[in-house]
Amino acid sequence: MTRMLFKNISVTLLVLWTCRGVASAQDKQLLTEETFVQQVKQYHPVVKQGDLLTQKAEADLLTARGAFDPVLDAATSAKTLDGVDYYQYTNPELKIPTGTPINLKAGYEKSNGQYINPERTKGVASYIGIEIPLLNGLLTDKKRTALRQAGIYRQLNTQERLLMINDLLFDARSAYWEWAGAWYLYRVYTNYIEIADKRTMLISLSFKHGDRAMADTMEARAQLQNIKLMQAGALAELNKKIVDLSAFLWTADETPYLLPESFVPDTLALATIQPLPDTAVLVAGVGNAHPAVQAARYKLGILEAERKLKRQNFLPVVNLQANLLSKDYYQYKNVSWPYLENNYKLGFNVKLPLLWRQERGEYKNVLIKIRDNNLELQKKQWDLQNKIRKYYTETVQLQHQLQAAREMNSAYTFLLKNEELKFTQGESSLFLINARENKILEIQQKVIELQVKYRKATYAIQWAAGSPAAQ
Repeated sequence: MTRMLFKNISVTLLVLWTCRGVASAQDKQLLTEETFVQQVKQYHPVVKQGDLLTQKAEADLLTARGAFDPVLDAATSAKTLDGVDYYQYTNPELKIPTGTPINLKAGYEKSNGQYINPERTKGVASYIGIEIPLLNGLLTDKKRTALRQAGIYRQLNTQERLLMINDLLFDARSAYWEWAGAWYLYRVYTNYIEIADKRTMLISLSFKHGDRAMADTMEARAQLQNIKLMQAGALAELNKKIVDLSAFLWTADETPYLLPESFVPDTLALATIQPLPDTAVLVAGVGNAHPAVQAARYKLGILEAERKLKRQNFLPVVNLQANLLSKDYYQYKNVSWPYLENNYKLGFNVKLPLLWRQERGEYKNVLIKIRDNNLELQKKQWDLQNKIRKYYTETVQLQHQLQAAREMNSAYTFLLKNEELKFTQGESSLFLINARENKILEIQQKVIELQVKYRKATYAIQWAAGSPAAQ
């Protein structure tokens, strides 16, 4: 009778063992990493904030171009006192910046009255003129520098947007795999609870028939409570990871939401060993591909434009204003050299600082900023290259550790099966079976932790490289 009961218990345990790690898939919906990431890319506020950076850069560029818009300026004034018509003066003028040092203007003056300014022509006089900086402002000026910098800022903001998204996706993928690991570990403990619960029931039944000692029932119950305790800890950790993952979940109408309980992670992908990228190529490409490096280079371009402007300030300000005049409304007919000699208005404006202290100070400040930016650029490139090397080394080591942990899991599984076989033959004890089972639980927890670290480390290589795949 005892032998028959032992055989029944053995068969039951073996059947239960084959069911280890199998979770019910009913009413569950798989959430893969890529599906999750695509939703983050589409709806997360950080992505939309990155889009706002691009829109802001376009608006700033439009503002800078506005400095070259044509301007229609009109002035009019009149004075009458005691019935005396002193003067009436009207002067509409069109100014046309060309985007070059030369600015065009055209207009007319209409002056009437008894006491008009002697400098003004009585009646109507029209003019077409130009303004040219001959020294300071010839190569560049504030308006052209601002336009050039606005164009560079647009490219800079594009790189900063990529940086924001790269960091966001790194955090999102890390949160996904941590959730996957926590969910998988919770399922492992849940499956083992089912096994331990049925084992306790069978041992108790055997004790009632006088085939097992009271110590065996206490041993089985202690193991059941131990696994329940581990399951409770795993559930608490899983709930934390669900909240962490939900920080990346947003709807199309910009509403956040918690991850539904029906969703489960892709645990098969969690256990997959991925091929590692060529780190030599990634390290070499940091200087050309990484958004952080490109952003630093664009900042250098902005500073270089400012340097050219500040260098212009060492030149004297010499502006030429030349107008071709007409005694009527633009009656420029038969224009010849004699006409030019007798119908013009010419002026020069000269300004020359004597000590240049402000100009020298501003120029030195720009040189210091450029030097600081170059040092930061070199440091950033080196740091990023070292990050790639560090994450690659970490990933390789995790591969070795994961392989060793899986081999240990296989060994412990064999030992547990062997111990159960001995138990059916009366050559072992429930204490040894529980000890073997605890080692398996311990190593399975380690395997899951290593799998999560491995997935995060493999993606960290791409993140550190700022590669398009990481975007």
